[in-house]
Amino acid sequence: MESLDWNQVLKRDPNLLGDISSVERSPLKFFVGEIYGGNSLRSTISVGNEKKRQRVYNTMFHVPLRCERLMIAGFFFCLDSFLSLLTIMPARILMTIWRVLKTRQFRRPNAAELSDFGCFVVLAFGVITLQLTDISLIYHIIRGQGTVKLYVVYNVLEIFDKLCQSFGEDVLQVLFNSAEGLANCSTDNLTFELLRFIFDAAIAVVAFIVHSFILLAQAITLSTCIIAHNNALMALLVSNNFAEIKSNVFKRLSKENLQNLVYYDIVERFHITAFILFVLAQNILEAEGPWFESFLTFNEIKPAAYSEFLEDLCKQTLNEKPEERRQDLTFIPLAPACVVIRVLTPIYSNLLPFGPLLWRLFWILIWSSLTYIMLTVCKILVGVSLRGLATWYLVRRREKKQHID
Repeated sequence: MESLDWNQVLKRDPNLLGDISSVERSPLKFFVGEIYGGNSLRSTISVGNEKKRQRVYNTMFHVPLRCERLMIAGFFFCLDSFLSLLTIMPARILMTIWRVLKTRQFRRPNAAELSDFGCFVVLAFGVITLQLTDISLIYHIIRGQGTVKLYVVYNVLEIFDKLCQSFGEDVLQVLFNSAEGLANCSTDNLTFELLRFIFDAAIAVVAFIVHSFILLAQAITLSTCIIAHNNALMALLVSNNFAEIKSNVFKRLSKENLQNLVYYDIVERFHITAFILFVLAQNILEAEGPWFESFLTFNEIKPAAYSEFLEDLCKQTLNEKPEERRQDLTFIPLAPACVVIRVLTPIYSNLLPFGPLLWRLFWILIWSSLTYIMLTVCKILVGVSLRGLATWYLVRRREKKQHID
């Protein structure tokens, strides 16, 4: 087939169109010239190059794959921290109490033991406060709102969640600093350091109670949208994600800002998993029949950046100090733990048999022991797997860098 190259056609027949005036007088000749002119979009789109092709491939293939790999690794990093809070921390506290009872000699706890005790107090007060919260009342208040109001409520709660995450990190750092000061202070400053530790612990309790309540309200809002019959969930997800695209995608991000954004998405994914657990627990409690049936019924940053973020996360998992200053994934599992314990407590209550108080206490001990063993096994599996995969990935990255060099 002959090529539709206008320049070649014009060389073969210079008088095809005549002069300019003839083109203006003959629409047919103008149309023929457009046909032989090559690309019909030549006046609006420039010819691409290899860089443009690489950008298209990055957007469609490389970025989603590498980003999702980073998100999955970060999710299990958060899960490992969550399981540590429910397994390692209680075990250390029990070992400390057992040592005191065995030796019958009280000594001042070290900084790590005081930090564990402070986190346990925060967790206990958070769970107790959520136990006193009437979920059905909050549910009916939120359910009475329209779709637009649900969108506003969810986004307001999400903003407060971000603020609480940032403030919670500062609060825990202050609490751990107070614990270190109390553990290493002299006898003369003992009273002052003790009062400061108690005051910082009280601030942490208030901060994480508020954060736990916000996460619980988010879970109730999401549950309301899921069971609604007016496509409220679809409207909420679509509007929320478009707003996030507008605020993050359509502006240039630095590599450091992108890393913060990805790490926040990792924490958000873990929170959403806790919300889904809340919805599942509510369906189990309210289902009249089998519960399972009712539950079922961008910028110039290269994709290799996500591999670097994953490398940083692997180093954080292995507690390796990088050569240069890197950003860490900050995840505080106290508030999600309060919510998870709160929503699972009614299910455990339904499993307890009727009978005398001692008999119920016996079954509470049995179920608690089984749950702790199950969580401990999960903690070991997740922790060992994370460290093994992190070691493998770092070795793979080093070998790749040496090969490039």
